[in-house]
Amino acid sequence: MTDSQNAHAPENRGFRHLLPDADARKKQRRRRMINDKLSAFGISMAGMGVVGALALIFVYLFSEVTPLLRSVSVTPQLGYALPAAGPETETLHVTLDRYQEIGTQVTRDGRIIFFEADSGEVRSEFSVPLPEGTEVTSFGYGEKRDGVLAFGLSNGQLMVAKIEYELTYPQDFRVTVPKVTYPLGEAPVDVDEQGQALTQIAIQESSRGTVAVARTADQRLLVNAYRTQRNIFSGDVRVSATRTEMPTYPHAVTRILVDNSQRNVFIADPAGYVAYYNISDVNNPSMVERRRVIDSGKQLTSMAFMVGTVSLVIGGEDGSLAQWQLVRDDQNRYSLARMRSFIPHDAPVTFIDTEYTRKGFLSGAADGSLGIHFGTSSRTLLQERVIDAPIGRIAISPINGRMLVVDQFDGVHPHLVDNPHPQISFRALWQKVWYEGRGAPDYVWQASSATDEFEPKMSLVPLTVGTLKAAFFAMLIAMPVAVMGAIYSAYFMTPRMRGVVKPSIEIMEALPTVILGFLAGLWLAPFVEDNLPVVFTMLFGLPLGMLLAGYIWYRLPQEYKNYVPAGWEAAVLIPVVLGIGWLCVASSPYIQLYFFDGSMRQWFTDQGINYDQRNALVVGIAMGFAVIPTIFSIAEDAVFNVPKHLTQGSLALGATSWQTVMGVVLPTASPGIFSAVMIGFGRAVGETMIVVMATGNSPVVNFNIFEGMRTLSANVAVELPETAVGSTHFRVLFLAALVLLVMTFVVNTIAEIVRQRLRARYSNL
Repeated sequence: MTDSQNAHAPENRGFRHLLPDADARKKQRRRRMINDKLSAFGISMAGMGVVGALALIFVYLFSEVTPLLRSVSVTPQLGYALPAAGPETETLHVTLDRYQEIGTQVTRDGRIIFFEADSGEVRSEFSVPLPEGTEVTSFGYGEKRDGVLAFGLSNGQLMVAKIEYELTYPQDFRVTVPKVTYPLGEAPVDVDEQGQALTQIAIQESSRGTVAVARTADQRLLVNAYRTQRNIFSGDVRVSATRTEMPTYPHAVTRILVDNSQRNVFIADPAGYVAYYNISDVNNPSMVERRRVIDSGKQLTSMAFMVGTVSLVIGGEDGSLAQWQLVRDDQNRYSLARMRSFIPHDAPVTFIDTEYTRKGFLSGAADGSLGIHFGTSSRTLLQERVIDAPIGRIAISPINGRMLVVDQFDGVHPHLVDNPHPQISFRALWQKVWYEGRGAPDYVWQASSATDEFEPKMSLVPLTVGTLKAAFFAMLIAMPVAVMGAIYSAYFMTPRMRGVVKPSIEIMEALPTVILGFLAGLWLAPFVEDNLPVVFTMLFGLPLGMLLAGYIWYRLPQEYKNYVPAGWEAAVLIPVVLGIGWLCVASSPYIQLYFFDGSMRQWFTDQGINYDQRNALVVGIAMGFAVIPTIFSIAEDAVFNVPKHLTQGSLALGATSWQTVMGVVLPTASPGIFSAVMIGFGRAVGETMIVVMATGNSPVVNFNIFEGMRTLSANVAVELPETAVGSTHFRVLFLAALVLLVMTFVVNTIAEIVRQRLRARYSNL
């Protein structure tokens, strides 16, 4: 047959008809190329979108955290003189109201003058009703938040006044009206029945009444506790007093302070000592100790309480500044201890003014320099010269946005203050901090309380340790079960059983973690507490029982083994596992009765081991149950996708199935198994609901499996809805989220590097 005949043969014509011509093939290649480019573009954009989303999350978190890094600044404003200024008038006290509009000047002649903080213009003036023929010989004030003022008189009496502000809203504008009230009545009360002049006075008001501690001209120390009863009809105040004389202090005195518990009195003398008196037993006050708080040869020039009156701030002639508090020893005895020091001034400290609601204070020096400090973070936030004369007084507003600096000539120098987040420093977040009321530095997270004097404790160490602790115990339970189950399912299990097991485990991942947390907190935690021996008997009983079952299976005659098809051997272990589990639970009461006097939990307590019902063990079991499907699914796919020619070649060379698994399958699948483990770890680190519901949410720093924890994610979920937007607490929670994001990113990056190296190492198999 010729070529032309061959070309026109029916079968050849049909074959040619099926083949695309040149133009069709060209169009097909063009479409394929376009599809490939679109697919590549789509995949690239999706990847870039994921990276971009992560970057935006990081940027947003960082933008919320950045204000914590801002430095403090003060901006001077136009100055003026105090309303009652001059050589004949001595200023005893200066304050600023919470709206930063009204200043207050208290003078030696008993006047209380309210003035405009912007200009010094007098708004109103009150005169304390002093008895005729007397003069003010001493002055003191309680906590600044209370506004209580004490005027010690030359006849041994005391006048107590209180600064208050009323708000009115005429025509929808706020108007602040200052006024002066007299908590103990407008008549003076007796302090010294002998009528000696009061040379020093301290006062403190609380729900239990008013306590005044005074020193008389003949150096006697007197404690007076006042209780008041007000007639609801006439408004008259009836005052009852309890008077006690304290042990004499045979030294000069510059300042007396009494705390708001009305149990502790501190007396400062110019020689650099502070004496501590215990007046908790009003009928038997005693001096506990006299301690040097300033270097030898230097004088103590200023002393003030931090808000809450738990700790003292002491300034010296050498410019030093330190925070002191009472610390209890093992014998339940209190003594003064230095908590921390701050950057000193170059000149003597002349005045210390503490903040109203935070553990911060301001210091003024004889060279006109101002210091802004914060106790918790151990920081001197700012120290600069703000005036050209010695600083006489400082008045900071209750909201810390404005201050009045008064020089020794009664000149007022207003300043705006920008100091929103002084509590935060690297030390406060990541190192041990000595908090008020505690005996030693420690890591503590306790960010809020119901009282203004509360000291926020925002160490991220307990939260970070809690996160790692929860993830560690979850992985300790989930990793061996998931990885070994994946190996068995992918390599040894029959396809029919694998088709049931693998989807069933993967469906577990869809179970809401809030359900797991609910079950763990309300059922599993009490069950484990009541049956603690089960944990240990199952830990050892299950492996031993399975090994025993395997040995028995190995020793069975072949005709019995033939009843179970190859790959279905795992089904034989189901009744074994269930039986061992039932036996462990059933034997738990008897084990507790015979070995632990009826309660293993109590035995732990007797041995000094803390046990919380909702603890890391419960979290590990519940979170491990949640993580197992993630690790199993990825690891199983990695093992199943090992090329068949590798395993068949190994078996053909005489290796057993287990030798093939250990020598060929695991090395080849190791990158995928490692990825599965790290993804499971990331899942455990970020878990929230199980931790919230199955632990006591106690931020402790330990790895005790029988104690709870608080994780970064759980802390954000619990506290963020309750915090004020823009507050320090609010931004620290964002910082915790940022730490969690960075931690996860670092772990995943390291995991990817290791995975790539494993992949390169075993790629030639």
